[in-house]
Amino acid sequence: MIRKIDTEKIPIKLWLEDIEEGALQQAKDLANLDIAFKHIAIMPDSHQGYGMPIGGVLTTKDAIIPNAVGVDIGCGMCCLRTNLREIDTADLKNVMTQIRQTVPVGHKHHQEKQDEKWLPTLKEDLPVVSKEYERGRTQVGTLGGGNHFIEIQQGSDGYIWIMVHSGSRNIGYTTAKHYHEKAIEETKKRGGNVPKDLSYFVRGTENYDNYFKEMNYCIEFALQNRKLMMHRVKEAFTEFLPAVQFSNFINKPHNFAAREKHFEEDLMVHRKGATRAEEDEWGMIPGSQGTSSYLVKGKGNAASFNSCSHGAGRIMSRTKARKSLNFKEEVAQLKKKGILHALRHKKDLDEAPGSYKNIRDVMRLQGDLVNIQVELKPLGVIKA
Repeated sequence: MIRKIDTEKIPIKLWLEDIEEGALQQAKDLANLDIAFKHIAIMPDSHQGYGMPIGGVLTTKDAIIPNAVGVDIGCGMCCLRTNLREIDTADLKNVMTQIRQTVPVGHKHHQEKQDEKWLPTLKEDLPVVSKEYERGRTQVGTLGGGNHFIEIQQGSDGYIWIMVHSGSRNIGYTTAKHYHEKAIEETKKRGGNVPKDLSYFVRGTENYDNYFKEMNYCIEFALQNRKLMMHRVKEAFTEFLPAVQFSNFINKPHNFAAREKHFEEDLMVHRKGATRAEEDEWGMIPGSQGTSSYLVKGKGNAASFNSCSHGAGRIMSRTKARKSLNFKEEVAQLKKKGILHALRHKKDLDEAPGSYKNIRDVMRLQGDLVNIQVELKPLGVIKA
């Protein structure tokens, strides 16, 4: 921990030196909630979000806040190690071309419904996901936009790795929107001075139970989404490198709420842009498309509720990045490193390396949260 703020109802513990005013105010809003437990933990990649800062960890005893999970429920990353020690540029380009042909990106979905084996089983009729199930069959195995990516990387362990970052697509968004609106209604009825974006359900109510069930379905959908994309990536590798083998699959969500025990209490832990990092638990912390990512093992730091950052974190808004960054300079830096990147137009500057915090600084600030196991340098990046 770098510093602590004691001016609110409960403390705010921060793993960063500077925090933007908007994110700090959101952290204070969390710390002043009557339902918040013990303290608020803010990770080193934190920046302003909706209601709750990205990179925030909030715990409660008897309440759940849909907006403290966010609209991309279950968003996270998975990675896979190949047995390749190197990949030449021609093979890398061929592999990336085939991935682009089989994995829709941005707003695109599959033209045909995917096999139901790729979707989580619906064990009961639920208000939102049951209606969205069939549409989900064209969404599963699609990347989406924003900071989602498929990246081929060179590991410090000598192996080529694959990493996929994506979430629950429209099924998660629809679920989040539905329950956030319901939470606003219920919070208004209860009364009190609760920020609208932090509206919540009380444990034991129908919406609390339904949201928890539907959230967990979306978390599973997001995992299946990443698994299907990884399957298509593996097919692309096998097409051009038939001897390739795969191992060491790791999956980590970073937008979710889960019941866990901390400080001898049974709690609902909300992680929004934060990753669970229990002792010796594997995780992934990506940088930008121009910087290293890291495979880590958690240290189980109780003060962070066993959490760590989910990435480098933005240093500027998407709008500011498009207006202020120099396209030619950003591209030149990526070319200098030999990275097959995804910066094609000025509109892509919101995902340029210059729009993100320095990942090495972020890793330094959370030395008490994780141990670095493998450094992964980008070779080829696919984004919307």
